Amino acid sequence: MKTGDTQERLKVLTELLESGALSTQEELAAELKSRDYHVTQSTISRDLRRIGAVKAQDVSGRTVYRLTEDLTATPVPSSNLDGLVLDMAHNGAMIVLHTTPGSASLVARHLDAMRSEGILGTIAGDDTIFLAPESVKKIDAIMARIQDVFALSEN
Repeated sequence: MKTGDTQERLKVLTELLESGALSTQEELAAELKSRDYHVTQSTISRDLRRIGAVKAQDVSGRTVYRLTEDLTATPVPSSNLDGLVLDMAHNGAMIVLHTTPGSASLVARHLDAMRSEGILGTIAGDDTIFLAPESVKKIDAIMARIQDVFALSEN
């Protein structure tokens, strides 16, 4: 029973997330147990935070754990981003986007990669994103670009 070496366990957990579509901490615990790591749910939760794992939707729409470094690059053109953003609105200072459940982190990573297009930064929850523009004068252009990138129909 391996319980001590945290760095080794984090490496194994990282490899699991890179190679599979695991969607629950129970699945992660079972995979770790099969590799002789016996950990509690709270340990897995801490480990996921340490390695920067988030829940995001995969291409089939299933919510899975992903490493944030996997999400930092702008998604490649073959990535299907259509339908992830459900709606958006602004108040003259910020833009709020609503996404499909579990997709906010993935969408926010993509938006953060669009900084050259006037996006200062984002804050993502599970299905909601707050977006700060570099300037309020750029809000309309940013919203138009988001509609284009995420195939969001105008309401």
